Amino acid sequence: MDLTPIPSDLTTLYWVLAEARLPDGRSVHSPVTVAALFREHGEIEIPGEQPALIFAATADGHACALSGSGRVWQATSPSTTGQFDLMANSLQEFLETSR
Repeated sequence: MDLTPIPSDLTTLYWVLAEARLPDGRSVHSPVTVAALFREHGEIEIPGEQPALIFAATADGHACALSGSGRVWQATSPSTTGQFDLMANSLQEFLETSR
């Protein structure tokens, strides 16, 4: 049985809410969705970064992944296999920049 490696910041967030739609259209996935995405795609490998877990999506469908370092990365295309660019230095910054 594979266990989903959930970063501690995300675990803390899930203590407060299960999922959310942010003001700018980004959505934070439920733990069930995150687990399903992990089973489907596994950890996201970002060069020079700790493995990441898809936990959210932008309004236009680009995956957002939280790495073990706590940084948030955004896929440059709607695919989960392409390049990811740094989106926020922390989960808190990710949430606070949604306007």
